[in-house]
Amino acid sequence: MNEILTWSLAWTAGGGLGAIFYGGLWWTIRKGVSSAKPARWFLGSLLLRMSIALAGFYFVTGGQWERLMLCLLGFFMARVAVTGLTGPPIESPHPPVKESRHAPQS
Repeated sequence: MNEILTWSLAWTAGGGLGAIFYGGLWWTIRKGVSSAKPARWFLGSLLLRMSIALAGFYFVTGGQWERLMLCLLGFFMARVAVTGLTGPPIESPHPPVKESRHAPQS
């Protein structure tokens, strides 16, 4: 019984880490594209999100591969959830530019 509780906590922690990681990515993209210095936003966010995720995996797993797999499962399930909650990507109001042909047609 104790093992099932530990596994469910590892899965839940993975979901929380995934929500922080992917939610932070969504927030960074929204702030970064309108910023005067987007490189700082993206680099800083990447370093912070990766640090939190890696430290979380390290502490949650405790050197046990079963916990790592469940934590990763929760992490990727959070990706699906965040993607569903944030909605589809916004379409550009401008139609895509049609490429010109460079090679002669035969």
